[in-house]
Amino acid sequence: MQTMTITRKNLQAGFSVVELMIAMLLSMALAAAIVSVFVNNSYSFNQDENIGRKQDDARHALREIAFDLGMAGHYADLHIPSTVSYDGGLTIGQDCGPVGEANWMYRATETGTGNNLSVMAIDNATNAAVSAAHSCFVNGELLDGTDVVAIKRVAGAEAAALSVNGAYLRTNGTVGVLFSGVAPTAPPVVVAPPRADWAFRPSIYYIRQFANTPGDNIPTLCRKALRGAGPGMTTECLATGIENLQIEYGIDTTGNGQPNVYLTNPTLAQLQGVVAARIFLIGRTTDIDTRYTNTKTYSISNAPAFVPNDNFHRRVFSTSVAIQNIRTMNMMGF
Repeated sequence: MQTMTITRKNLQAGFSVVELMIAMLLSMALAAAIVSVFVNNSYSFNQDENIGRKQDDARHALREIAFDLGMAGHYADLHIPSTVSYDGGLTIGQDCGPVGEANWMYRATETGTGNNLSVMAIDNATNAAVSAAHSCFVNGELLDGTDVVAIKRVAGAEAAALSVNGAYLRTNGTVGVLFSGVAPTAPPVVVAPPRADWAFRPSIYYIRQFANTPGDNIPTLCRKALRGAGPGMTTECLATGIENLQIEYGIDTTGNGQPNVYLTNPTLAQLQGVVAARIFLIGRTTDIDTRYTNTKTYSISNAPAFVPNDNFHRRVFSTSVAIQNIRTMNMMGF
């Protein structure tokens, strides 16, 4: 009788071709899923970071404008701008007023009318309008259809030291004289002690068409500030991706210190009663999102509503601010 010996070798069997192909397909599908999750997570992270960064920039810019507007008309312990003059030896490297008006930036009041120049507004400005009002602007620099606001004030604290590129207000509470830090002994200024020096901080806020070079099409919130050599006006940019600035000015028409009406295009005469402001910005990302199309409608203040139909994320930012110094002047009857 014969017996059959079955060895382990006889019982071993490999995978069939079909089984191998199925295993490969499953592995590829799993790998593709992992890659897809990684790509989507990376995309979401990058977009969230981009949007978050721009929101932080916009909030910073809003705080800067609000702080400056809130300080408008601050001339230390002087409450009457007409008591502020400037030293005859004070010059400016680049002025920023109407063409032909020398040393306009140092004037606290308007020649002829005596109007306070602490706040000046141009509503939905054009390059032609801003160049006529402020000679330091280059044609084509401004993003048309956005607001421009000029603010004059001094710093919130006395100057610890004088800078050669600075202008300062020397005051004793009764009179004040603006002078240059180039020659600290210069004011031959007749300001009797006790007196103090305060840095002069005029600024003009606007939206520039570009961030770094003309043609890059990245709208940017900038300001002209008295920081340059001379001293003179220089450009400081605060936040990229800001494509609109709109301001509504609260005017006190009854003398009670409260805004009775908000105007988008006030005259200088009406701005003598400005006691508050509402500030609006539209900020967008600087990088496009190819997976996103922005079909939202954006409308702030009296700017025309628009639907961008592009690949940028946007957000509206706003705040309100009281303009206490001008309010105090008006309440005191100055």
